[in-house]
Amino acid sequence: MRTPRLAAIVAAAALALSVSACGTGSADTDPTTSAADPTTESAEETEAPTTEAADSQYPITIEHALGTTVLTEKPERVATVNWANHEVPLSLGVVPVGMAAANFADPDGDGLLPWVTDKLEELGAETPVLFDESDGIDFEAVADTNPDVILAAYSGLTQEDYDTLEQIAPVVAYPETPWTTSWRDMIRFNSAGMGMAAEGDALIEELDALIAEKAAANPILAETSAMFLTHVDLADLSTVKFYTTADTRVQYFSDLTMLTPASIAAYEADAANPYAGSIAAENADTFNDVDVIVTYGDQAMIDELKADPLIGLMPAIANGAVVLLDGSSAEATASNPTPLQLPYLIDWYVDQLVAAAEKAQ
Repeated sequence: MRTPRLAAIVAAAALALSVSACGTGSADTDPTTSAADPTTESAEETEAPTTEAADSQYPITIEHALGTTVLTEKPERVATVNWANHEVPLSLGVVPVGMAAANFADPDGDGLLPWVTDKLEELGAETPVLFDESDGIDFEAVADTNPDVILAAYSGLTQEDYDTLEQIAPVVAYPETPWTTSWRDMIRFNSAGMGMAAEGDALIEELDALIAEKAAANPILAETSAMFLTHVDLADLSTVKFYTTADTRVQYFSDLTMLTPASIAAYEADAANPYAGSIAAENADTFNDVDVIVTYGDQAMIDELKADPLIGLMPAIANGAVVLLDGSSAEATASNPTPLQLPYLIDWYVDQLVAAAEKAQ
């Protein structure tokens, strides 16, 4: 049963669907923010003012794909929804009042991935309220945490979701399209929403340095092309499904200096689903320029793909140059970097990629 407060929120949200949307137009962008006396700083793709955690710089305005968020003072109570957004405040030493429970690659089923557990212990903090999102966002649970801001820079929020959450507290949504926010933009937008943009920039620099160090130590990666094969249905191998360059998993290959196959770079994805692609299996030779494949599954699945008369001819499959991510293990998330997970799993993931690259030679 909904509480009277939530009923009022949902009713108000039904009248709020006129919120304007604004895209940013780049893969890695700065949130367009303004303050009383902003300082302009150039970024790789855009120029945008930055924000710092000083009360004199409020109000802060953040433009994103679902609207405009205005913060009149530094938020004290931070809530997050959808995958991994809580890792930004935790990385910056802020414990959310509520956050989404892990619903994938959580072997012990406690709703916390191991790097989150470790960070909470490091901060001496209790587990925040965990929102069960197995059936979508639990608006009532979010409202009950009484947040000052709701972070969702990496998410699949619909406009209706956003408008409903906005009745609870200001919401920071994704910069462009659902589920395509890079880990850098996840940090940029969420840290801006906390009034901690400078701290967010420092975190990005730290993680970029770590990635560069691992890539430099493994030069074979810069000579190896990779793709991410996804949604393998052994009952129907008539299509080959994969992630496009809009997806964070594929972008991580580039971060690690791996090559983007021309076949993936040239693919024109559906605008409604920009991060995913598919081709008929009879055209699987399109991917002859792929050295390494990363995918969810096990060796039995790969054995079946090798036996397929079409998919089995793909060089990466034929050579066994495959990194397998087991969904029952936290390592299954290694390909999709987030602020706390990235340093926790990068060594494991790079080792797997190098081993596959050696098979491809």
